[in-house]
Amino acid sequence: MKLLRVGPPGGERPAVLAEDGTLLDLSGAITDFDGDFLADGGINRVRGLLELDLPPLRGRGLRIGPPLRRPGKIVCVGLNYHDHARETGVTPPAEPVLFLKAPDTVVGACDEVLVPHGGDKTDWEIELAVVIGRTARYLSPADDALEYVAGYAISHDVSERGFQLERGGQWDKGKSCETFNPFGPWLVTRDEIPDPGHLGLRLWVNGTLRQNGNTKDMIFDVPEIIRYVSQFMTLYPGDIVNTGTPAGVALGMPDPKPYLRPGDLVELEIDGLGRQRQRLGVAW
Repeated sequence: MKLLRVGPPGGERPAVLAEDGTLLDLSGAITDFDGDFLADGGINRVRGLLELDLPPLRGRGLRIGPPLRRPGKIVCVGLNYHDHARETGVTPPAEPVLFLKAPDTVVGACDEVLVPHGGDKTDWEIELAVVIGRTARYLSPADDALEYVAGYAISHDVSERGFQLERGGQWDKGKSCETFNPFGPWLVTRDEIPDPGHLGLRLWVNGTLRQNGNTKDMIFDVPEIIRYVSQFMTLYPGDIVNTGTPAGVALGMPDPKPYLRPGDLVELEIDGLGRQRQRLGVAW
């Protein structure tokens, strides 16, 4: 299934995308898509609702918001593609590099992305996002980590490299500016993506293909990431794990690096997970 939230910011309604492309309104039976929904067997409830005559969502040009209402936390994995590590001149890490991104960075897949005040090195990063569906703590290699996944989506891990790398060494400074995590357009349930380790990822800036990778190039695959993260923090339903980006970011290009500027257009897609499209604006 493809679950999405439709409507203006703060007024989104839960919906499901039918096989014929129709948006079906779930708001009469489902309050919202969030951690409580996932923890309470919400995905199975939606499967049951699909057997009923659900009303379509009316109106053209409806905004698609993020498919989850305010995630609990966003855990990110840095330098997790062999080619991205090479382009940045870094030795591939022996263990996953983890950092956190503020949950309020999440916006819709086609919402405006804002260059922050004082930022002049805003960069793009397409990532496979894993949405947690069951509480995961201290998973062992014997555990099937994918059983803890509710589904997958596209995350755009926008980064302000000057804040990230030149302002005291804390990556979070360059990762948590407002609008810095477009997410969606929909949450694709786990059953539709049997192998998250073989998905193509592509990103264009102003029509030029900049990133063209595949999750098979990950240093640490999705099950290993979930098991590893669960050793250091508890993962709860509604948490998001951004699993890293392939080569092709502005940071890895020769000077002058083509960082994003107001007016630029970024488009992203991952096999089976839909497409994003954002115009860059300014935060002041």
